[in-house]
Amino acid sequence: MARHPSHDILFEPVKIGPVTARNRFYQVPHCNGMGYRDPSALAEMRGIKAEGGWAVVCTEQVEMHYSSDITPFIELRLWDDRDIPALAKMADKIHAQGSLAGIELAYNGMNGSNLYSREVPMGPASLPVATFTYDPVQTRRMDKTDIVNIRKWHLQAVHRAKRAGFDLIYVYAAHALGFLHHFLSRRYNDRTDEYGGSLENRIRLLREITEDSKEAVGDTCAIPVRISVDELIGEGGLYKEEVEDMIGLMADLPDLWDVTLAGWENDSQTSRFAEEGVQEPFISNIRRLTSKPVVGVGRYTSVDRMASLVRKGVLDLIGAARPSIADPFLPNKLSEGRLDDIRECIGCNICVSGDFTQSPLRCTQNPTMGEEWRKGWHPERIKAKASDKSILIIGAGPAGLEAAHALGKRGYDVALAEATTELGGRVAQEAKLPGLAAWIRVRDYRDMQLRQLPNVQIYFDSRLTAGNALEFGFPRILLATGATWRRDGVGHHHTRPIAIAEGMEVLSPSDIMQGCLPAGKRVLVWDDDHYYMGGVMAELLAERGYDTIYATPASEASTWTRNTMEQHFIQRRMLEKGVSIKSFKVISHISRDHVTLSCAFTGREERVEVDAVILITARLPNDSLRLALEARSEEFADSGIESVTTIGDALAPATIAHAVYAGHRYAEELDAPPLPDGTLPFRREIAQLLNA
Repeated sequence: MARHPSHDILFEPVKIGPVTARNRFYQVPHCNGMGYRDPSALAEMRGIKAEGGWAVVCTEQVEMHYSSDITPFIELRLWDDRDIPALAKMADKIHAQGSLAGIELAYNGMNGSNLYSREVPMGPASLPVATFTYDPVQTRRMDKTDIVNIRKWHLQAVHRAKRAGFDLIYVYAAHALGFLHHFLSRRYNDRTDEYGGSLENRIRLLREITEDSKEAVGDTCAIPVRISVDELIGEGGLYKEEVEDMIGLMADLPDLWDVTLAGWENDSQTSRFAEEGVQEPFISNIRRLTSKPVVGVGRYTSVDRMASLVRKGVLDLIGAARPSIADPFLPNKLSEGRLDDIRECIGCNICVSGDFTQSPLRCTQNPTMGEEWRKGWHPERIKAKASDKSILIIGAGPAGLEAAHALGKRGYDVALAEATTELGGRVAQEAKLPGLAAWIRVRDYRDMQLRQLPNVQIYFDSRLTAGNALEFGFPRILLATGATWRRDGVGHHHTRPIAIAEGMEVLSPSDIMQGCLPAGKRVLVWDDDHYYMGGVMAELLAERGYDTIYATPASEASTWTRNTMEQHFIQRRMLEKGVSIKSFKVISHISRDHVTLSCAFTGREERVEVDAVILITARLPNDSLRLALEARSEEFADSGIESVTTIGDALAPATIAHAVYAGHRYAEELDAPPLPDGTLPFRREIAQLLNA
């Protein structure tokens, strides 16, 4: 299979200063929750991106000096020479696949509370630190000596990055996360000296550090500048026209312009709130301001759109973070014309949550992400089967689909039984909810892959019993029967069912997704789940004309989505749609015609008259088949059954990413020899103590 000639433009080499990218696919810097704690895992992950065809593969933010650390976030560090080997390992992995290695040097300044180093943060002004958690710390205003020092520290980091083998060494001035962004923006810079006030003064330090860096590397490395073209707050901060003037003044000084939006939450919006290419109106004019190449992002998965952006002169390189996580082999698949084999990013931002929870990067679409070194998993290769024993998978939701997909590629004969007439399970249901349409890609990718596997047979409308499973004689049975939302109020707050009077209509998200809407028009949504479902339910009901009240024991709507950087978008959407939000509210009991809410702190009660209640609390595994099989386990041997395993939501409800991971893990580990007692099921990196 060959690629279409109209896509050839994406595979042209691009000169970036003294180095050349072999094609136009550019993995921009992105965080991953591994950083200095997991350098081998991080190096392997970046190396696989290079293997997959990304011509440039960059690090995340790399702290360049101890006086600006962003603990609790775990990024890379280049504080002194001892950090070079870990970074060199990554650069070597990238180079081994013929790609260029880029490093994003970062001094976070006003974005770093220095919780580890305990140094006093510095910035262009004396202001509270601009962190995600409102830390009770302020910066001190940098004086001229500080500016001289920071130029020196950046230059030292540039030399170290060059010694580590990087081909592109960033000057980072984007996302409201770096000190250079803070100097550029009126929002943070109120200086009256030569580094504040006019546009020319505010870009002075950016210009000086860029010049320092270029002089330091000579003709061996490229120096990109990453800059945000708009903060989306008007003229109180950076805005498009002003940043275009800034870029015009420095037009050809850097070797590449990497253009973004600020803050990070605007640049990496979820698909629920932003379509592919949301940045385009802001970056469309940059290319005419410079003769140097321009890279930008937009969660691009459409090859035609990518090619169009290059032809129209909007971008020279197609930047990606999330699409490169969902499919590290996207460039190679496009090159080979294998469009149907691409795992398209669904824009859920579960990847981002790894950074916010200081845990290894994960992906809903790509269960191998973050496990390349830890478990030896590869996104495109899986070991061959170790036996000829077939598997019956019951349930074609995300866990069952991924298990069938991976087992089929190993070469096992698989029968996939689905109780309904549609693949996808919860994914098929949730993708019909407001803003979640892109999530259907989880099903569609696996559906397309299964169609190419003659050893996987799919049976629809097959609601199996324990007797059926025993009769079929499959040696292995895998239960992926999913879960159902509870209607009794049990969740985080209430661990026992709440009092519900007869006569009140009480529904769950499962009821709503199956088409059962409230009969009355005044509805209370009580969210004790705290992820996306409560906000989505409130939005759906408001759109359908219901007088909707949203209550939660938390301080805000869908509070866990702070980890996916969409909480404020969710709350704004709900308010715009007329949803009344009541925070710190617990349901005490549900009466026939009203709900009693109590304050989560004082217990003070309030009566809310409603016609129906939607409870978003916890889910119950659909485990009736598992229990029925366990009750007949003495018949397994006579029926030829060697194992019955339960995975995903049927075992313990969690995210879709957890379900996909569970399906893949079952497939990877099937027929593997048992681990010795006490052996971890993954590798971990442990620091070795040196004698002082």
